[in-house]
Amino acid sequence: MASAADRRAFLACVAGLSASSPLLTDALWAQARQQSQPRLTREMLLSAAAVAGLRFSTAQLDAVVERANQILDTYLELRETPLDNSVAPALHFNPITPGMKIDRTRRPFQPSVSRRIVRPRDLETVAFWPVTRLADLIRRRQVTSLELTTMYLDRLKRFNAKLNCVVTLTEDLALRQAAQADREIAAGTYRGPLHGIPWGAKDLLAAKGYPTTWGAAPFRNRIIDQDATVVSRLHAAGAVLVAKLATGELAIDDVWFGGQTKNPWDLSMGSQGSSAGPGAATAAGLVGFSIGTETYGSILEPSGICGVTGLRPTFGRVSRHGVMALSWSLDKVGAMCRSVEDCALVLAAIQGPDDRDMSVHDVPFNWNARLDVRGLRVGYLKAAFSMTNQSRQTDANDAAALDTIRSLGISLVPIELPAHASVPIRAIQFGEMNAALKDPFYTRATEVIRQDRAVSMNAMRLMPASDYVDASRLRSLLMQEMADIMSKVDVYVVPFDYADYTPNAVATLNTAVTNLTGQPAVIVPHGFNEKGQPTSLTFVGRVFGEAETLALAKAYQDATDWHLKSPPL
Repeated sequence: MASAADRRAFLACVAGLSASSPLLTDALWAQARQQSQPRLTREMLLSAAAVAGLRFSTAQLDAVVERANQILDTYLELRETPLDNSVAPALHFNPITPGMKIDRTRRPFQPSVSRRIVRPRDLETVAFWPVTRLADLIRRRQVTSLELTTMYLDRLKRFNAKLNCVVTLTEDLALRQAAQADREIAAGTYRGPLHGIPWGAKDLLAAKGYPTTWGAAPFRNRIIDQDATVVSRLHAAGAVLVAKLATGELAIDDVWFGGQTKNPWDLSMGSQGSSAGPGAATAAGLVGFSIGTETYGSILEPSGICGVTGLRPTFGRVSRHGVMALSWSLDKVGAMCRSVEDCALVLAAIQGPDDRDMSVHDVPFNWNARLDVRGLRVGYLKAAFSMTNQSRQTDANDAAALDTIRSLGISLVPIELPAHASVPIRAIQFGEMNAALKDPFYTRATEVIRQDRAVSMNAMRLMPASDYVDASRLRSLLMQEMADIMSKVDVYVVPFDYADYTPNAVATLNTAVTNLTGQPAVIVPHGFNEKGQPTSLTFVGRVFGEAETLALAKAYQDATDWHLKSPPL
């Protein structure tokens, strides 16, 4: 006897719906089952055509019904073929447009000159220090990795009850890695500035021996027996993994099966975006740095709201092997830190091809902390700075940030978003999500927290394949238009798109545009609003232009001290 899933799979085969779509009726299935094998009827095809926006004459409809019945088995077989989330499509998105010049010359990595840091009497004072300063303590053996790791583990245990930002403590692994780091450093083997630094991973990244839950109840005990490329590269750099940090369920917002992750600056608010755990933990001084992911704002939003420095790299800069796929042509992995240069140090460790994620390009990251930013062409998104739906203090912070940038010897050029800025990012994101998250949204839908998401996913299954392709074609036009704009500026600045928990419409559109084009962005704190919540500023660069984007953000950060503030936990 056919199951409900079988009925729905059959009825979905032409309409392009999910095998679990509740939008289809059992009555049509019953009609088809009257024959020895399921058959599609004119009535079924008329319903499917209405969803797809198609009209047929009587003669055409008869021909379509005949052809659809001929290929029915192909649709059914396709849906029955198991595909793990880790299987990517054969087509790979490329952010490089025709005529775009990419600098492929490798140059020496040039960090800031380290200062001689003295260990404070109370070690917990360093909990909020940037990696650059922690690294100096470890390198000169002022502190051991084991001491730092123990301190951060203690803080994770103490403050998680308030923040709900930890899914799994990786304490055993962390203590082993810290002890190994100390032995190596004592023996004269120093791997670099991340050696011995405790860090946290968004719980979309696989870490061997520990659960990778994706924030979803169906996977709360699931162990993926491998390390994501980013995890293995940070292990190779000597970094110490102390925790798997909360992600919103299936990388959507800040609510996971353990509840909502809170903002350390305002515990009445969530920390926004699916990289909520990394944002909260970094801001609260529970890790030295963290790794997040972004599809459409999930690094920038929690970084901005939690007052940390976040880097969304160029699409194709960092491998996503071993990371949950939400949208293959949009997903990016980046660093969430306490300073811009911290982001540069982390990016240097995790970037580059691994022969596993075929979308990654071999483009050097030539960081120069001493780059003279006066030689950069810098724009600002004028319409976004003209929005008036934010608080007076936030507007004042935006204006002050522009003045600070001008004081660096930079002339700001007004720019506008391109003509095709309104390309619907959700048409691409949700189309890919439906395939990526078939499990659990369709196989275990009753176990997910938010049933409204399942409804939204089902609705997007109604989108015809040709419309998804046309959205991608519009994306190509948008990419070329943005490349033309970026031929005139190296970096541009824009207000945070969710300041005061109120969307700035132009800045929000900019986040969608630059995720579609694959451009890098760096967000830094630039003050506080009347409620004492952090406000932030975003720097957007050219494709594979992280070095210049980070350099300008660093120059701004060096001229201010907002990134040195810490929440009153």
